[in-house]
Amino acid sequence: MSELITRASSINRALDQIGDKWCLLIIQEVLWGINTFNEMMEAMGVSRGVLSNRLKWLQDIDCLRRETDAAGRHPTYHLTSKTIDLYDCALMAIRWERNWFDNPQLDNVQLRHRSCGQTFQPQLRCGHCSDQVILGEVRFQPGPGATRDVREKKVRRRSSIAASQIPSRRALYRNLINLVGDRWTANVIALSFHGITRFEEFHTELPVATNILADRLKLLVEEGVFVQVVYQERPLRQEYQLTDKGRDMFPWFLALLQWGDKWCDPQGKGAPMLVTHTGCNEPVEAEVCCSECGKHLLAHDVEFTLNGKVM
Repeated sequence: MSELITRASSINRALDQIGDKWCLLIIQEVLWGINTFNEMMEAMGVSRGVLSNRLKWLQDIDCLRRETDAAGRHPTYHLTSKTIDLYDCALMAIRWERNWFDNPQLDNVQLRHRSCGQTFQPQLRCGHCSDQVILGEVRFQPGPGATRDVREKKVRRRSSIAASQIPSRRALYRNLINLVGDRWTANVIALSFHGITRFEEFHTELPVATNILADRLKLLVEEGVFVQVVYQERPLRQEYQLTDKGRDMFPWFLALLQWGDKWCDPQGKGAPMLVTHTGCNEPVEAEVCCSECGKHLLAHDVEFTLNGKVM
């Protein structure tokens, strides 16, 4: 298996674990209580072999727990503490999907905060000053774990199935999964949050094959996450700048970074990257909060309803 060396990054480490379309879809289904093999296969339209492979992988990295009956049959798959902590990412994914896509199914879903009794939109807020955390109001600097990571270049084959073909009615953020479900695409987006815009800069930080990088940049332009801007006429050179749609993905990535800091630090050296909220000049300890009462949202305290019925 070929390897590459990149700066240590909690986002990269998280994506190397769960940055695969099928892994993300499985986690989403189990969050909704779909926990048998056949239910998952029917909901996702995935082949038996691929599903078996991803379920084994998610167990190996402690993102799923397998249980059987007394006879050792009828296995079911359940969330672990590690996976439950992805709940903030799921809420930020729903928020982004709702902001940028016309999705009648998602539009019919309401989120109700049981604590205050109100329907709400999830917001990522600073744990110190309670302001929303957005790109442009944070500062990055190396942390105690700022080393280098050796990464496998190819972990799993990229899925060719479009998110729109996934049959599950619970796939509430399928368009986001379609992008971040390929770790190289997600790595490129994450790098852009640090001000990287040019092909050579991306390639220095992510030294994958140039055709792979060019393909991912082209996809992100087509998806409206990047826009190409000419910065030199002769010879013609263009850079890739984030659009509003792209910048609005930052809360999801920040939630993933915090998850990676907690769960994907194999040597226990600490966070590779420290993030400061410039609004209050305090370290970012972001929480996903209710837009109505401002309280931190916990999984057991959020109710999803579809056309008035609890999902």
